[in-house]
Amino acid sequence: MRAAPARRGDGFFERGDQVTRLEAFVDAAFAFAVTLLAISIDSVPANRDELILALKGVPAFACSFAVICLFWWQHNRWSRRYGLDDGPSTFISLIYVGLVLVYVYPLKSLFSSMWDWLSGGFLPSSYQVQSLEDLRWMFAFYAVTFISLGLMLVLLDYRGWRQRDAIGLDGIERLALRRELWTHAVTIGVGAASLLAALSMQNDRPVWTYSLPGVLYSLLTVNWFVTVHFQRRIARLQQAGDDVASATSSNHALD
Repeated sequence: MRAAPARRGDGFFERGDQVTRLEAFVDAAFAFAVTLLAISIDSVPANRDELILALKGVPAFACSFAVICLFWWQHNRWSRRYGLDDGPSTFISLIYVGLVLVYVYPLKSLFSSMWDWLSGGFLPSSYQVQSLEDLRWMFAFYAVTFISLGLMLVLLDYRGWRQRDAIGLDGIERLALRRELWTHAVTIGVGAASLLAALSMQNDRPVWTYSLPGVLYSLLTVNWFVTVHFQRRIARLQQAGDDVASATSSNHALD
């Protein structure tokens, strides 16, 4: 007899244990997105100076790579949790990876500009910010793509919620799914706040306000508190279930 699957640490059971064609395509698309982040995608450095210049792009590349991996991980977890490969799930996933391929450009521009500013120009940016309008455009473009990806994650998890009975989500998993929806809501809210701050940038404002659209992304740490809150509720629900199972087992032993 095959043993029942163990519950994952995030509260879900494993359902997507087989790699589907959709998941394979998504993985390939993310791999291509990473190649777009390559330090020197069009040529190999021909001398020491070109090599040093290329290596100065490593910090921006590393930060961008980490963010792309985070979005890949989000979809990978979704696949493992629900194992959905139907039409709506495929459609949303295709839009998701398409947005990721667009997201690569503002992502690298943002981190490249950040390191250029932090290093005083030692780590040059591939995106030249020559006016306030350039800065506003960079932040706004990034925020729009960031919000769009957050919306796709909401739609993917909402698809899992719509299919909760069909795939057999139990009470703990449904609570964990609500946790995911709340974290996506925070992500979208932070992106919207950054977009508003970017569009509100004016020449007569204090200098510190020019970095506000980027600084606002630190509010994503709120998701940690959301996760902790729901994990405590999940732990209580699991404990209650264990107590019931233990009591039932004891009653059977006395019969």
